[in-house]
Amino acid sequence: MRKIILGFALSLLLSGAAWAQDYNTGIGLRGGFSSGVTVKHFLSNNSALEGILSTRWQGFNLTGLYEVHNHPFAVDGLSWYYGFGGHLGFWDGDHVNWGHHDKTYTVIGIDGILGLEYSFVEVPFALSLDWKPAWNVFGHSGFWGDGGAFSIRYTF
Repeated sequence: MRKIILGFALSLLLSGAAWAQDYNTGIGLRGGFSSGVTVKHFLSNNSALEGILSTRWQGFNLTGLYEVHNHPFAVDGLSWYYGFGGHLGFWDGDHVNWGHHDKTYTVIGIDGILGLEYSFVEVPFALSLDWKPAWNVFGHSGFWGDGGAFSIRYTF
């Protein structure tokens, strides 16, 4: 699966036929160890807010991020971005490998994000590949570095 995603991202980087432009809002799906829905809204040409509702371990997590987008590449529509934010999550200890059985968990923490995004002009879609590490500060504390995902959003 990684080879397919990396091959697809590389073909986007090398493709000169597809010109892209920025968008205002995008809504779509996010797939990784933690999957869910994502909504991104641009506040300006280079700053955006992203909300993610994801599921994992038969629980859910709500994340809010502030992102800064940069356009240094010679490919229109391709940007890299970084940002920070926070999350609130709820899990049942019976379904997690790090928790205690018969205990529920409510966690609050901080998140970072680093990624690449490509938005198409021919079709109203954007693709992104990112890494989103998180640290639970309250609840079950600890660092989670496996927050990478591939997202596809319908843009408008």
